[in-house]
Amino acid sequence: MHVFRTKTVEQTLAETGEEGRTLKRTLSTWDLAVMGVAVAVGAGIFSVGAQAAAFHAGPAVILSFIIAGVVCGAAVMCYAEFASMIPVSGSAYTFTYTTIGEIVAWVIGWDLILEMMMAASVISKYWGVYLNDFIHLMGGQGFSTTVAFGGFHVDLAPLFVVGLFTVLLILGTKMSARFDGALTILKIGIVLFVIIVGFFYIKAENYHPFIPPEQPASSIKGLEVTSTMAEPLWQWVTGMSPTAYGVPGILSGAALVFFAFIGFDVVATTSEEAKDPRRTVPRGIFLGMVMVIILYVLVAIVTTGMVSYKDLAKSPSPSLATGFELVGASWAAKLISFGIVVGLTTVVMVLLLGLTRIVFALSRDGLLPRGLSQTGRFGTPSRIQLMAGILVAVVACFFNIDVLSDMVNIGTLSAFMLVALSVPIMRRKRPDLPRSFKMPGNPVIPILISLACLWLMLNLTVLTWIRFMIWLLIGFAIYFSYSYRHSRLGEELLSDTISAEALKGLN
Repeated sequence: MHVFRTKTVEQTLAETGEEGRTLKRTLSTWDLAVMGVAVAVGAGIFSVGAQAAAFHAGPAVILSFIIAGVVCGAAVMCYAEFASMIPVSGSAYTFTYTTIGEIVAWVIGWDLILEMMMAASVISKYWGVYLNDFIHLMGGQGFSTTVAFGGFHVDLAPLFVVGLFTVLLILGTKMSARFDGALTILKIGIVLFVIIVGFFYIKAENYHPFIPPEQPASSIKGLEVTSTMAEPLWQWVTGMSPTAYGVPGILSGAALVFFAFIGFDVVATTSEEAKDPRRTVPRGIFLGMVMVIILYVLVAIVTTGMVSYKDLAKSPSPSLATGFELVGASWAAKLISFGIVVGLTTVVMVLLLGLTRIVFALSRDGLLPRGLSQTGRFGTPSRIQLMAGILVAVVACFFNIDVLSDMVNIGTLSAFMLVALSVPIMRRKRPDLPRSFKMPGNPVIPILISLACLWLMLNLTVLTWIRFMIWLLIGFAIYFSYSYRHSRLGEELLSDTISAEALKGLN
């Protein structure tokens, strides 16, 4: 079996012009940058930093954000090199298909489907939760988006937000990007206002000690590890007792806040819809990444400076709003609640877009049914968009899903790791290809990036790894039962082999 067969870059680029499966190039550098900010700045900017400070790193969560940002930013540079060279839908899936081989590309595509499907479902679910919270804060005590059908309780809010963006994305990516861009600018304005106000409440003593001394996780309320499944994998393997704070806390905090930076792989999936993609995609990715890192670090500085991390740890669900409440500025809760609703709205759209573009790329290559990848009269894969919207809405409306950030993280990190490894492989394999951007420090830095991603993965829990392995097994079952036999690349290679043998027979 030729599971490591690879596509040529020329073949990959040529397939973008296939009739009936062509996407319109309408996105600018600014559209792509805003898309990155839209997906990376959601509810997490108001909560994940506080949680990481309270239970993992204390004030040193600022370092956790910088570590996660550097790792993600460096990985994004690898994406930028590939996007400047192969501006095609599919992101990490497409990049690995041209370097490592089909089966690895399938695994990455399968991981990205998990990442974006679960993230879109979770975010749309919490969009409804925060919408209800905001309306209650504004005085609508009797309002609820949840309705009862017999013995079932269904939240209609996710159905609304997913349905809205499904329709917009079917009608055109540019139209959706403009709507998303307007909401993203509003969201950034709210975040900046909250940061500026928060600076007036900062007390220098709250940053001391900047790196709290390491202590057992069991001694911290809200972080008790009650089973092996909840331990970070590397601690379980080495037999070390789970700890918080200190240097290990900074690293585990980085693994947690890495969730804040996901989304830039989604920007790469839209390369095929960007104008002058060899220039706009790298620029859009970098601009968005810089904006996100600055915003998250500023929020972390404000959160840990307003109140002590110990006070945050006393809250069952610490957030930036918790900090404002502890300093007596409870009015900020309403503004933050509104900011969360706006923030999550933009995240849902970009995740739906990314999910469909991954499935589109897999389908066009034959690894999923080819009929899915046909584009409609608006130049979008309307079939996939509609199916993805229905699936995400059903999961969000009918299933009781908890925070699945770890599952999203492990899918993203595995993709980052393999894309980083693909950079030196492609440099050696095709040094002749034009690259408008080159990852510096090849091959050392890409290898270090892949090792950093692996380290962050090892800081995720044992249960997360078990679920991840189950998802991979399902993916392998689909690949060997369907994808391998229906792969267009496989069919072309078989046709070439038969032609070569026939020609040899004639001779």
